[in-house]
Amino acid sequence: MDLSDEILLIIFEELNNVEMLNSLMGINRRLDKILRDPIFSSHLTLMRSSSNGLFHPLVDIMIDRFCSQILPQIHHNIKWLNLESLSMERVLLASDYPNLYGLGLYQINYDTILRLFS
Repeated sequence: MDLSDEILLIIFEELNNVEMLNSLMGINRRLDKILRDPIFSSHLTLMRSSSNGLFHPLVDIMIDRFCSQILPQIHHNIKWLNLESLSMERVLLASDYPNLYGLGLYQINYDTILRLFS
């Protein structure tokens, strides 16, 4: 028996949206449609945090997949991005973000800010 889309949405809402997008996007059209819902794609945190309060990039293969496959499909839904300095430029250049109104930048130095935003 197949689960309804509504039940899958309820289940997926309890899981990490970035991991869901990375793991399930591209498996089939039904999952892609559910994962493109703004519930999963409006606020993305594309980094990891450690117990000591430091932020780290996602592994390269995951950032590569987001930049080449996932972000171009959901870019219009994204309203907020949390990024760290090592992958920030790749993510920002991967697509246009017409509905982006918030950007959290972590562990970024002043020179990088000037280079990217001036």
